[in-house]
Amino acid sequence: MMSENPSPHDGKYFVIPKGKAMCDKGTKFPNFKVTSHQKHYWNDEEGEPDYLAVTEDDITFNPPATPFGSCSVKNGNPCAFAPAGKWQKTYDKVKVMGKSCVTEVSELMCATGGKITVMKHGQTVAMTNQNIKNADPKEQQSINPLLDYKEFQEEQDDDLEVCK
Repeated sequence: MMSENPSPHDGKYFVIPKGKAMCDKGTKFPNFKVTSHQKHYWNDEEGEPDYLAVTEDDITFNPPATPFGSCSVKNGNPCAFAPAGKWQKTYDKVKVMGKSCVTEVSELMCATGGKITVMKHGQTVAMTNQNIKNADPKEQQSINPLLDYKEFQEEQDDDLEVCK
């Protein structure tokens, strides 16, 4: 029996345009810009551009001019971002139109000398009814002693029954 190798992407989020990038030589944190496709959205049924999947080919930022502010390699002069190829350390098990997806561990090198990483992935974490149902009431009570968590779970179950 073979064991699966853990991936550095395990437990990490896919990046969307609402996220922020950072350069280790810069002073500003631009948003990501998707130019490689208009097809796949993460956690958005409405098809909003802010939720497009950032792929290895998306090497443009918003704002496009001096995206990372001042550059320490250029003695504090404006950033002259010049991507050195595609994003590296992408998640190659999930592809959009043949392109690997960018996650929180991905990196992009700048020919000027900086390394761009993901500062914020841009997705919002929301609690689902399944999370509420699976939570341990005793543990939740110790976190928030003012809330009767068992009663809260039952109320959520009642609300679900009404919706069905």
